[in-house]
Amino acid sequence: MDPRSRHRPTAFAVYVGALAALVAGASGVAAAHVEYVTDAENGDPIAFLAAALSDPVVVLALGAGGVGVIGTMAGYLRVRPLRDDVAAIRRALVDYADLLPWLLRLSIGLPMVGAGFAGYLFTPLVTAADTAVPVRLFGVAVGFALLFGLATRLVAGIALASYLVLLPLHPSMFFAFEYVAGLLAIVLVGGGRPSADHVIARLAANKETVYSRFDPFHRSVAVPVGELIDPYRKFVPTVVRVGMGIVFIYLALAEKLLTPGKALAVVEQYGLSTLLPVPPELWILGAALTELFLGLLLVLGLFTRAASSAAFVVFTTTLFGLAEDPVIAHISLFGLVSVLLVTGAGPLSIDTTVFRSTNERGTPEMGPDAVRAAASESSGTGRSAGRRRRDAER
Repeated sequence: MDPRSRHRPTAFAVYVGALAALVAGASGVAAAHVEYVTDAENGDPIAFLAAALSDPVVVLALGAGGVGVIGTMAGYLRVRPLRDDVAAIRRALVDYADLLPWLLRLSIGLPMVGAGFAGYLFTPLVTAADTAVPVRLFGVAVGFALLFGLATRLVAGIALASYLVLLPLHPSMFFAFEYVAGLLAIVLVGGGRPSADHVIARLAANKETVYSRFDPFHRSVAVPVGELIDPYRKFVPTVVRVGMGIVFIYLALAEKLLTPGKALAVVEQYGLSTLLPVPPELWILGAALTELFLGLLLVLGLFTRAASSAAFVVFTTTLFGLAEDPVIAHISLFGLVSVLLVTGAGPLSIDTTVFRSTNERGTPEMGPDAVRAAASESSGTGRSAGRRRRDAER
């Protein structure tokens, strides 16, 4: 074991993750895309908070939960249990970094195809009737291009620009802000492997192929763009982490604390207070504070993998608890938190800057760029530059 791992307090999923997941899971059933399952009135947030915080049961439960989570986190930093196990998990997860482009394409491509066939634009709140955009064609075309990994960066860039241009016209699209993080991450990493882009790169790199003789696009466009973007690939974990943190914080405010009427309607609609006999206000505040806490951890890059594990539990309990919440709308969320499980916090985070944890910089890669990687493979090495470097480090 690397002796420096005794000074790595991040990624405490093995020990603290269990408690964080239980806390998140207990309130996660209410931590959903509330707008998708109810059309109740927003309600008065001030009156709701005043009533909720006047109930001793609510105050004691929230206080005990908060003290328990913070205490367990502090205890982990103090004791640092299961050091070898945590270090082994980190090393195993980071070794999947070369598959991140594929994971990102699946995470965004699948829900884009589903949205296209379902007739909505990024979020079920914006349908074909709400916009002049050819929703079905747009979603299916972008989604399948991403799934196949064909002109990946170009397609992701077009989809990202479309989202940003349409957002002022359809503010409810902010409920699907995870697409910004996912699409920007795809722009940074490219198609990766397996992908059509990777196959084309190998064709272009092999001078014996017919394609390499005329190559109308790859060497003249894809390679220069890739060389320009590749130095920023290391920021993919940062982009995904901050994007997901913003999503959590926004959902906590927009769907719960600022619209308690809708949240109370969801608790009543699904009988959550009979599932766990606590006041409805506790369900809502518990879900909101869980989302705020997870969002803050992700934005700061603190205990990133543990926060991502807890987020995974929140999404899972939501799917089981709220039947009308569309499954397809959660695929991107599941995929992006899975990305963070692999990468860790990345640059510009407390995990790496303050605690200086290693194995938290899971930079997605398939070599310096697509053509050089393909050329190395066709020359018989059979391994990407990133894999050779990791082997050498071992």
